[in-house]
Order: sequence, then C-alpha cells, then structure tokens
Amino acid sequence: MSERKRRAGADAAAGGSTSKKPRGASAAASYAQSLRSKLRPDASILASLRALASAASKSKPAAASSAGAKALSEDDPTSASSNYIVVADQDTTSVTSRINRLVLSVARSILAGRGFSFAVPSRASSNQVYLPDLDRIVLLRRESARPFANVATARKATVTARVLSLVHAVLRRGIHVTKRDLFYTDVKLFGDQSQSDAILDDVSCMLGCTRSSLHVVASEKGVVVGRLIFADDGDVIDCTRMGVGGKAIPPNIDRVSGIESDALFILLVEKDAAFMRLAEDRFYNRFPCIILTAKGQPDVATRLFLRRLKVELKLPVLALVDSDPYGLKILSVYMCGSKNMSYDSANLTTPDIKWLGVRPSDLDKYRVPEQCRLPMTDHDIKVGKEMLEEDFVKQNEGWVKELETMLRTKQKAEIQALSSFGFQYLTEVYLPLKLQQEDWI
Repeated sequence: MSERKRRAGADAAAGGSTSKKPRGASAAASYAQSLRSKLRPDASILASLRALASAASKSKPAAASSAGAKALSEDDPTSASSNYIVVADQDTTSVTSRINRLVLSVARSILAGRGFSFAVPSRASSNQVYLPDLDRIVLLRRESARPFANVATARKATVTARVLSLVHAVLRRGIHVTKRDLFYTDVKLFGDQSQSDAILDDVSCMLGCTRSSLHVVASEKGVVVGRLIFADDGDVIDCTRMGVGGKAIPPNIDRVSGIESDALFILLVEKDAAFMRLAEDRFYNRFPCIILTAKGQPDVATRLFLRRLKVELKLPVLALVDSDPYGLKILSVYMCGSKNMSYDSANLTTPDIKWLGVRPSDLDKYRVPEQCRLPMTDHDIKVGKEMLEEDFVKQNEGWVKELETMLRTKQKAEIQALSSFGFQYLTEVYLPLKLQQEDWI
C-alpha cells in the first residue's frame, strides 16, 4: 500500500511539474489571442491610415532633396561651395566628358615631367560625419593625393586608372555591368573584389556622380510586392501579381518609370521570412500598402528604390525589423545612410521612417514567451552601447528608451518570435493592432 502511495505521489509530482510550463505558455497564448478582441473594424483602421497618408503627402521635401537638387545644377559637384561632398545622377555624356578631362589633365602632367597623381576625396572613417540639420551621414570635402611615383600608392593609382578605363568603355557601349563583371576583367590586378569595389566608390567621388551613373550595378537582391505598378525598361509590372516571392527590384533604377500606386503606406521589412508571410497572406489587400525588403543588410538598389517611392508617391514608410541592435543598424542605414556610401547619402537615404516594430518594449507588451526571447551576447551588448553613442540615435528620444530597455533586459527577439502565437499572428493581430494604435516611433 505504501509503495502504491509513493508511486501515486511521484506521478502527481511529475504531473504538477510538467503542467506548470504549459499553464504559463497557455496564459501567454490566451492573452495574445485576447488582443484580437481589441481590434476595431478594418474600416476604422483604414481611416487612420488615410489620415497618415494625407499628412505625409503634405509634408515638405527633406533637406537632403534640396541638397541633391543643388548638386544637379552644378557643372562639377566636387567643386561646390559646401564643406561636404554631394554627388548627383549624371547622363552618359556628362560622365564620359568628366573622365576625358581627368585623363587629359593626367597626360599633361606626364608630358610636363611631373608624373601623374589622382586627387581622391578621403573616405576615411574620421571624414564621415552625421549632420543633424540634414539628418544623414555625409562625407567631408577633404582630398588626398594618389601619386603613381610613390611606392605606397603606386598600386592604387594603377587600379584607379584601370577602373576609369573600364567605366569609360562601358559608358561608350551604353550597357550596364555588375561589380562582379568589373572585377573579373582584371583579376590579377584587382586581387580581390573588395579592392575594385572600393576604387569604384573613389571614382564616383572624383567624378561627382552616383555609382549608378557609372553603369556599374550590384546584383539583384531586394524584392517588392503589393499595391504598386511600374515600368521596368518598358515592361509594365503589377506587383499584386508577383506571388509570394515578389518582384526583384531592378539593380539599375534609372530604367524604372511610370510609378503608380493606391497604397496608403510603405512597409519596409528586414527579413525575407516576414516578407513571405505578408505576401502569402496578401496583407497589402487588407491594408493597401507596398511591401519591400532587402533580405537583411540593405543594398544600394533597394535604398534607391525606397527613396524614389517615398519621393514620388509621398507615402509614409513604416519599418518592421528584429528587436536587436542589428535590426536598428539596418533601419538607421535606410534613414541616415552608411559610412561606406556617405558620399551618396543625399540620394540613398529615406528620412522620417517610422519604427513600427518589433521593439524591445513589445516583448513584454505582447507577452512574448521567454523561450522565444534570446539572451544578448557580449557583442550584441557592445553594439547596442555603441548605438546609444551615435548622434542620430541621440536625436530620437524614443530610440534611446527602446535601446536602454534592450540593454537593461539583455534580451532580443526576431520577428518570427510572434509565430509562437500562430503562424499568421503577425498579419492578423500584431500589425493590425500596431496600425490601429498608431504605435510607432
């Protein structure tokens, strides 16, 4: 009898210990599902979105746009009176003429017995600064000499001359090539693609034109889906008919024309997985929007495309990124630019992007289960603290509070953590509730 009691007690204890976790998980799931009852009819949410879209259409152009427009009127943007560099889109004739003038000056220098040297804008980290008035990172106007006769710079001078020659040939043929194509034209000289890529950026600065004006592009990466119609090199694309995968964003944005949309906002998504969920659920039909992603770190084409949509359609941009320091860094690249491309920040940045989620405060607000939260690594914490010291973060009190919350809890989470409440919880509850409450920073 006593043995039976002991077994019964053990079974009861085991049952109690295993039931604790399900009860906790069940409570979180019940709360998550209860949020559905807080959703108002879609018509009410759409009314708020129309008000947001109307306010965005009446907002003034960003300062960066006026800076870019000024550069377009200059014959040589690199000689502008401002103390930072602003490059601009140039047609093939203009870029070719600039290369010809540069090469002629080199030839005169050689004939005069002085050898030759390129005056290259310095893209050192110390020369890349954030300007609050423009709300973006810029490249200060400082130059360094790159003489062929100096052992330390001879190779870079040679690579620079080679890249200028290749770009000139591409422009004369009227074609576009990828950065990888450019690298493979002279592998032995370049050594590594990072070498030719860096010199390509130097050439853009020297000529005062955007990299796309050189007809050298990166491979396709970003995708778009939703309420958007545009022409890609004359072919009309309806982004509501692109399926779950969406339409690849063209690497050379200059061939995009005839942009039309009845969307109320643009939803910028960090990752491909969340993009696919939104596309498959046809989120853009319930709440008219354009959804795009660069599948992680933003590429130049996606940044150019987003800015163009923002400028031409005058729509608000809402961002959905992971709740970790890297999600914020990705968002900051879209908004303020990257140091690597600081010389072209006027054309690549999209100001006033609203951080919709997933924010650190959302983890408790939506009761994301502990097993779906990840502990921050030492490197994560280091990156988070570094971001708190960035000037563009200090400008936004909401960003500072969220980062401080993340560092205090030492927890991070991916967008997919919301799937613990159901695979479609993101599109059916989380995002609609966020839009209803206008819960963004």
